[in-house]
Amino acid sequence: MSATAFRAGWTEHTLETLSSAGHRASGARAEVISAIAELGCSVTAREVADVLRDRGSGVGLASIYRALDLLERLALVKRFNVGEGIARYEPAHPSGEHHHHIVCDSCGTVEPFEDEALERAIGRLSDRVNFAVAAHDVTLHGECPTCRAAG
Repeated sequence: MSATAFRAGWTEHTLETLSSAGHRASGARAEVISAIAELGCSVTAREVADVLRDRGSGVGLASIYRALDLLERLALVKRFNVGEGIARYEPAHPSGEHHHHIVCDSCGTVEPFEDEALERAIGRLSDRVNFAVAAHDVTLHGECPTCRAAG
């Protein structure tokens, strides 16, 4: 599934879930949902605010955090921290599919990655230690090619 198709599906699913949970999907919430769909993976509340400001929106940071909190409680976004002390958010896949992250410790770039071999290794580890893994997140830290080239 393309990123564009996923984001369109996520937006529709998110609006339906909000409605069925008795929440309005208009105003600040709708604007936050639209910004997350545009930005995609690994965004901060400040980045959402910047996008909304550039669109001419008057939605404040407190409203953005409230919307993100509700979306997280409804399992529509995932919140995570890559070690910088700032919460990051990304759309949660309705089917539970997920990815992991590579973080450049020099410039702060965060890139998603998927690896079936890693998923199988986690499954083997789970079996070996007889542990029922409910969820996992893998974040790799290092230096991106641009920062390495810069010296």
